[in-house]
Amino acid sequence: MKNTFGQAVALTIFGESHGPAVGAVLDGLAPGLPVDEDYIRRQLARRRPSTTLDTARQEQDCYQILSGVYQDRTTGSPLTIVIPNENTRSEDYTYGLARPSHADYAAYCKYHGYEDWRGGGHFSGRVTAPLVAAGAILLSALDRVGVTVGTHILRCGGAWDRPFAPDAAADVAALQTAEFPTLTREAAQTVSAEILQARERQDSVGGITQTAVCGLPAGVGEPWFDSVESLLSHAAFSIGGVKGIEFGGGFSAVSGYGSDFNDAFRMEQGRVVTATNRNGGINGGITNGMDVVFQCAVKPTPSIGQPQQTVDFLRGEDAELTIHGRHDPAIIRRICPVLDSVTALVLCDLLTQRFGTDYLAKEARP
Repeated sequence: MKNTFGQAVALTIFGESHGPAVGAVLDGLAPGLPVDEDYIRRQLARRRPSTTLDTARQEQDCYQILSGVYQDRTTGSPLTIVIPNENTRSEDYTYGLARPSHADYAAYCKYHGYEDWRGGGHFSGRVTAPLVAAGAILLSALDRVGVTVGTHILRCGGAWDRPFAPDAAADVAALQTAEFPTLTREAAQTVSAEILQARERQDSVGGITQTAVCGLPAGVGEPWFDSVESLLSHAAFSIGGVKGIEFGGGFSAVSGYGSDFNDAFRMEQGRVVTATNRNGGINGGITNGMDVVFQCAVKPTPSIGQPQQTVDFLRGEDAELTIHGRHDPAIIRRICPVLDSVTALVLCDLLTQRFGTDYLAKEARP
């Protein structure tokens, strides 16, 4: 089991949903980065269940930084964050009954029954909590060098938000203080209604997120296997529930001609820009200086209250399962800060490889 992502800046996650704690280790960070614990708490609050749209499991996420920070700045050594699990209910789960679209059976096949299966174990969305805590430190580092990241719900069921504006900086800034991760109030209301309707049916609903990165310099990334798209896709697909990704115009490119899809170059105030951004700010796997924009397809939460056909893989027989426990009717609201976090991890790693370890701390010198 490999739980580490990144080369120059790497993140390792650990823990299980119903174990004592979940956590993360950040390695390769520049020394001297400010660590804003209020911002970490705010980011964790964005991910934490807080409304009738979310699971009833309430975790306070009282994290502790065990290493890598001294006097509110990174030391350059591995930074370890631990978050205790305080509200578990393992009796809601039965080992051997494979929950449809969960990892129960696949995990059993790989780990031969030694996995901690309670509450989904290491595959649970609970493990995204330390990812978001670590991501808050990375997002702060990016912000200091003029790079900002934001994610909103573009679609949930039949409800739509508007897409990011061509220059997404103002939209990204607004998302930092938004109570709900949409760009319009109307979308917040219609998305909420979709989620509540799914809950009332003891069902769930999926959707599409849209992420924008503003302020990235041109020339970051590698061609072929370490392209910006490759790494962002790798990171996004590491989040449970993400089933698809497209950059810029993505799949809409198949419905037109090159003359329709190409982004024309032009000069603007001495800077090379493109008139449109259908390629999502990336050419040849490398940033071109425009906003990096991508969409993710997020599946409906697989845990639903309706009876479902399954198998008991320990007994080798068909079975029927009604899932109990506390689950989200939609994970798309809570997945937004998780996507911000993995995006920040990819960008910090790429920028450190491109410009050196101290690049992210260049504005943080005493």
